[in-house]
Amino acid sequence: QVRLVESGGGSVQPGGSLRLSCAPSGSIFSIKFVGWYRQAPGKERELVATYTIYGINYADSVKGRFIISKDNAKNTMYLQMNSLKPEDTAVYYCNADITEATTNERWNYDSWGQGTQVTVSS
Repeated sequence: QVRLVESGGGSVQPGGSLRLSCAPSGSIFSIKFVGWYRQAPGKERELVATYTIYGINYADSVKGRFIISKDNAKNTMYLQMNSLKPEDTAVYYCNADITEATTNERWNYDSWGQGTQVTVSS
């Protein structure tokens, strides 16, 4: 199965910005990006921003600071994170539904990345 690969994490000071990227690790037929999640130490994984049938859903804690976007031509999803706070420190994961295909069949599955660390500290 093709996995997703996140990049762009790192260490920043409070108030700084980072842009995360997410793309499949190999060749695929199609991809439907679901969104971004994060997991802080000792906490459960939580939703950050997702695409829904109604539009984009942001966690209350990131509204007005984070922006999710995607480039369908590049099969890449982004998370622009501005005005970062120490409480944003976490491992960030992307999630998507991937479809692979051969001449005779097609199948899809849920895929996650390995995560990218974001640390916000002075």
